[in-house]
Amino acid sequence: LRGKSPGLSLKHIILLPKLNSCLKPLTSLLCIVSLSDQKNITAESGQDVILTCRAPNYTNQNFNWSRADLGDEYVLLYRDEVFVPDNQHPSFKNRVDLQDRQMKDGDVSLILKNVTINDTGTYECVLMNGINQHICNITLSVLTPHTCFSPAVSVGLIVGVVVAAALVVAAVAGFVIYRNHKKAK
Repeated sequence: LRGKSPGLSLKHIILLPKLNSCLKPLTSLLCIVSLSDQKNITAESGQDVILTCRAPNYTNQNFNWSRADLGDEYVLLYRDEVFVPDNQHPSFKNRVDLQDRQMKDGDVSLILKNVTINDTGTYECVLMNGINQHICNITLSVLTPHTCFSPAVSVGLIVGVVVAAALVVAAVAGFVIYRNHKKAK
């Protein structure tokens, strides 16, 4: 394909005959990620996230979600009312779904389950409706669990330091009270 058609990849060839769109949303217990029009998303490793893409009045049921670093492989390809597993990147198999499989109001938001640091990147959803096309770009940053609360310090460390400080203060106060009580006798 590349030798015969400079600038065109398998991704573009698949998109042209069939129109493309986006997937569905998720939540998680900690640092809940809820996106509507956000373009930059930060999530904690292990969470499910929703990459939002909506195109009101979108009636064609052909779209794709991709990430530039995957080459010709897709995050998700949807064509003629079915998921197309061909050329889906192996790391996304059984981890992606549409938020609304009926795609009401042009909602082709993508649910990405159990994200890892390897899912960090810019995702693109392309929907084509005749000559017009709608593109959603979302940058996902996945952090290790403790960085969801604070980039440098974990909650456990803070709690540990506070408890240790309280114990030291209590021990010193107890010693001073004991010593003063002993002197009074």
